[in-house]
Amino acid sequence: MSSVAPTVYLSTLRRGVGRAEASTGAAWSVEVVAGDADIVCLAAGHDGRTVFAGTQDSGVVRSIDSGRTFSASGLEGRCVKAIAVSPSSPERIYAGVKPAALFRSDDGGKTWEELAGFRRIRRFFWFSPAEKPFSPYVQAIALSAAKPETVVVGIEAGAVVRSADAGQTWQGHRRGAMRDCHSLAAAADGRFYEAGYGGGAFSGDGGVSWSRPRGLDRRYGWAVAADPGGSAWYISSSRGVEAHSNHADAAIWRCRASGSWERLARGLPQPLNWMPYALIAGSEPGRLVAGLANGELWETLDQGDSWAALPVKLPRIERSLIRLGSSGG
Repeated sequence: MSSVAPTVYLSTLRRGVGRAEASTGAAWSVEVVAGDADIVCLAAGHDGRTVFAGTQDSGVVRSIDSGRTFSASGLEGRCVKAIAVSPSSPERIYAGVKPAALFRSDDGGKTWEELAGFRRIRRFFWFSPAEKPFSPYVQAIALSAAKPETVVVGIEAGAVVRSADAGQTWQGHRRGAMRDCHSLAAAADGRFYEAGYGGGAFSGDGGVSWSRPRGLDRRYGWAVAADPGGSAWYISSSRGVEAHSNHADAAIWRCRASGSWERLARGLPQPLNWMPYALIAGSEPGRLVAGLANGELWETLDQGDSWAALPVKLPRIERSLIRLGSSGG
């Protein structure tokens, strides 16, 4: 029997989780799991099988069988909008909630502590029109692998903030970052990346200061990913809230060291009317998977110069998509 773990993709739906699995050389199987749960965000653990998920009304849930089943894992009754596992410590997990607050677990989700310092930087003008009640919430969390104590958090909508001590104390909105943050990514070299209303921004100094490359004609940024080789990063964007429709007129963009955006289109559907809600960088340089709202997965092996559809379709990708198991497929 092959020792290579099967590739598993998990996506958030309007209810439940879409799950697609394929072992090496095998056809894909697709199913809906946790159909009674309103799961809104996903994060993979270190072992390739554990998954942490945030729900709209039931706190954190966890799977230890590659997303087949989920059980409660704390913060019951809370709306958990963002979740992240520390790249240096498999037991440390951060959960961002609505109204905007941040919790940390240091024992794999058994117990949680609210990070009181985060509340002290909350401002009266933080406000989200995305859903009732219109209170702001933590939309994205990125953790540095280079400096494990560095945490960057994005608010929908209000700020991008930073902690250098694992969340005990916080610096307010980072100049140059977009206040309406939709997603964050961290690279192995300590860089951070953001997609949000305004396009994309990056930080080369661990989240302290941020810059925005030029060249976008669609500035409603949504997903972001960084190439593991450090030579490129990517965002998806649309012209506005039509991103959340079946006529998104979206695009995927690449930014290299030149500092300007290049639109990536070769092989992708044109027009791109289903929003790329998720971008997943591979473990090897050049590879990126884009997950479209309609459940299609598209892959590039050459930093986006060309794309091909993967032979699998999830029921939908509402916001979050993760990959478990092998890096292939």
